[in-house]
Order: sequence, then C-alpha cells, then structure tokens
Amino acid sequence: MILTVNTTPFTDQKPGTSGLRKKVKVFQQPRYAENFIQSVFDSLDGFAGQTLVLGGDGRFLNREVIQVALRMAAANGFGRVLVGQGGILSTPAASNVIRQYGAFGGLVLSASHNPGGPDEDFGIKYNIANGGPAPEAVTEAIYANTLQIASYKTIEAPDVDLDTVGTTDLAGMTVQVIDPVADYAALMETLFDFAAIRDLLASGFVMQFDAMSAVTGPYATEIFERRLGAPAGTVRNGVPLPDFGHHHPDPNLVHARDLYDALMAPDGPDFGAASDGDGDRNLIIGKHCYVTPSDSLAVLAANAHLAPGYARGLAGIARSMPTSGAADRVAAALGIPLFETPTGWKFFGNLLDASLATICGEESAGTGSDHVREKDGIWAVLLWLNVLAARRQPVATIMAEHWARYGRNYYARHDYEAIETARADALMARLRGSLEALPGTQTAAGTVSMADDFSYTDPTDGSISARQGVRILFADGSRIVFRLSGTGTEGATLRVYLERYEPADGDLGQETAAALAPLIAAAEELAQIVAHTGMAEPSVIT
Repeated sequence: MILTVNTTPFTDQKPGTSGLRKKVKVFQQPRYAENFIQSVFDSLDGFAGQTLVLGGDGRFLNREVIQVALRMAAANGFGRVLVGQGGILSTPAASNVIRQYGAFGGLVLSASHNPGGPDEDFGIKYNIANGGPAPEAVTEAIYANTLQIASYKTIEAPDVDLDTVGTTDLAGMTVQVIDPVADYAALMETLFDFAAIRDLLASGFVMQFDAMSAVTGPYATEIFERRLGAPAGTVRNGVPLPDFGHHHPDPNLVHARDLYDALMAPDGPDFGAASDGDGDRNLIIGKHCYVTPSDSLAVLAANAHLAPGYARGLAGIARSMPTSGAADRVAAALGIPLFETPTGWKFFGNLLDASLATICGEESAGTGSDHVREKDGIWAVLLWLNVLAARRQPVATIMAEHWARYGRNYYARHDYEAIETARADALMARLRGSLEALPGTQTAAGTVSMADDFSYTDPTDGSISARQGVRILFADGSRIVFRLSGTGTEGATLRVYLERYEPADGDLGQETAAALAPLIAAAEELAQIVAHTGMAEPSVIT
C-alpha cells in the first residue's frame, strides 16, 4: 500500500554543481532524504513504469538511503530499479548503466572526493537519461520543489537484499541487483587495446593504483589485476569502506602522498594512479614526474588516436574555464574546436550529445570522453596505459616531448577551505566591483590586460550561465582565476587558479612554484586573501 507522509520543507536543499551535499547528520534528520528524493521525482514527468538506476560510492549512510529510495521509487510508480550489488556503483559506471539499459535516469548517492563517516559528508544527485548530471533547469526545478513540498510517497516493506545479484518484487516494482563492475569493464575493453597493455605489464613495467578505500577498488582489481594481468597487490586500498579508512578520498598530492612518495623514490614503480570516493577523478604520476590534470587532458587528447576507441580522431576538446590552456594548443594543432565551459561536468553533456566534443577535462582531476556522460577515473588511467603501451616511453619523456612541441602551461590551484561564507562572499564581491578599473593596473605579475566575470553561452541550446568566476589576464598571457567552489559541505572554499605559459623555445624545466611566484603575489595584492579569510596560506595546493 502506498503511504502519503505529510512533511514540511527544509530551506537548505539547493543542489550544487554535483547535487545535494551535506553532513551525514543533516541527512539523518527525519524526512530530510525523503524530502529531497520526492522533490527530484516531482520535478520529472513520464517515468511511470520506467527504469531508475540507483547506487553510490559505499560511504556511510549509503545502504540506508538506498532502501529509502527503493521504497519511494516503488510508491511513485517506477517499474524497475537497477541497483549495484552491495549498493555500490561508481559514478561513471552509473552513467554507463543508465545509457546501456535505456533508463529514465538515476540517483547517485555520493559526495565524490569528500570524506565519509558518521561525522563527515553524504550526497545525492540526479542523472538524466543521457547518463549525465541534471542540467540547471532540472536542478532549479528540484530546488523549487524542496521549498514547497508538503508530502512524500513511500511504502511499508522489508529491506531489499542488496548483496545477492538477482531480482526482487517490491510492491509491484522489480528491483534488479546487478554486478556493479561487469558492464563497465566490458565497455573499457571496447575502447582500449587490452592486449597491448597486458604486454606492457608483462614486460617488467610496474604500476600502482590507489583506490583510496573507495568505490574503484573492485573495478581496479577486476580490470588491472584480473583482465590485464598486473600482479596481486597492484591495487592498494582496494576494499571500499564506509569511512574510506579514515582517509580523505581526494586523489591529490596531499591526500595521496604515499603514492607520490613511492613514485619519487629511486626504486619506485614506473606509473602510479589513484581515483577518488566515487570514481570520477584521477591522479596520474610517472616515475619522478607528477602530471597536472590540465597537462593530462592535453596529453591524452594529443595521443588518443593510439587507443582503438579513438582511432577515428576527435570531434573536439572541451575544458572548464579554470583548466589551463594546454589543451587549446592541442586542439589548434589537430584543427578541431576547443570549448571553454563553466566548472561542472553537466556543461559538457550537451557538447558530447551533439558530437561537438569527444574528450573533456577539468583541472580538478576529472577527465572523460563520450563513452559516458561523467568524468571517469579508471578510463583516464587506462588511456594513459594505452599510450604508454603504444609509445614505450616513460611518462617523463612523454611530458618533455609534449612541452617541446606545444610549450608548457605552468599551473597550480590554491584552495582556501572552510572559510566563513560571508567573508568569502565579501572577497568575491570586492573583486567583481574592481573589474572595470583593473585593466592597466601594475602588479607583481605585470600589467593587467583584461578582467571579467566569466559567462558562458551554450552553443547547442543558447542557454547562458553567468558569474562563473573572476578572470584576470596579464599582458604576457598569464592569468589568475578566482571562484567559490560548490562541492563542499562546510563554509566556502575559495579556489585560486594560477597559470603562466612558457613557449616551446622557453624555459620548460622550472619548478612550478618558482614559475608562478609573481602570480601568487599578484593574487594577494588584487584579492587581499589574507585580510578577507584570515588564512596566511592555502589549505591545499594542487
């Protein structure tokens, strides 16, 4: 029997760039998850009898919310739910399942790279039928519903067995528990030359993959160790844990420091990689050579033709605005378009659906292609392995040759985390108020040539996204970008992106911090970061 439960709105359920993210204790409030899920369903039309995909990254509260969502899906009229075994589905795997099975959409339970546990973070986002994150029109409709919701629908039923592959009837709705890895691994085999990668791994080439006790552990073990023949133990921290082993599952040089140190050791492996909480981000490190996400996007785009799935060439490349311009030079050399979008993978969806772009990337360690509609950590690692198998050169050599051809974009991101929201807003308001007067200003990085607040017009539907980040460009082509992140759950995170281009005949061997030192000083001059935030240095530098 369908139960209609009276409720009242919560005022803090506005989805960010990747859905709704809050502390676990917020989601544990009575009716909180139910209100948001019902608001998602109320924003949709035509799903009666259709298929919903459901799964998450295994973090604390994942199983409980899956059971809530199953009962509510049955009460709201879905005909079938495909749920990952154990409640597990990486974000890119969920996108693939939606697309492969023709699902109406999916609920992905994740807070991505944020920490997990009873005192940490949880999240829910809705993905549409193309497998990608809901566009702004849908998320705005969801938010409007959260502010006026008066009731939600559910049923009384025992919990569904999530650990056994098979089907269950839930009040007339079919719940199908699926292997979370099989379909995704099969897709990867159609894109990459697994035989060549197997030969590389059998030749003495040593890799390490850190799953960070998060969702990609089972995927990495199946693909790297079983299908590609890497030795047992190649995948470290391969068992997903609700609290990620008390670690922060963000694949950067702070939280994956052990992997970095291993690759910098004299006797370290040849290649290291990591992925994040829900499997959509990646970290790439060669022996004695860290690869920035911006450079990784450029190198993968330049070498994608070496993988069978991309031998036909690329339709175009897309990058988020804060991502460095390294990929722009590859696009120009290939004679294909380069699209600069706001931050948020959903902005790539229209470009991919329209076949305007094939490979996309963000400086925040997200890279992907048109095989799904999410960024994809394992995919990026496999494409790197395919390139390494074809070229038989160390990562450091590939990077050096790339810079010698295209030049080098020295690049870093400085994150100032958990700032009081009012103080972060004041910093951005001051910057925006100074934009007209900035051109011609002398700074430690030289003369400001242009300053604006980035606005994007989607080339496929004409939609406009304004106020996407303050850009300050200098006479020598360097730039600083300031924006507030939408992926945190506590306070505000100020991200400062610093970029300096060195041409192919310039000094390509500088230390990044030294190359960017004038820009770091200019950022403080222009934004008065210390005064506004009280922080003398960033929380994280990537």
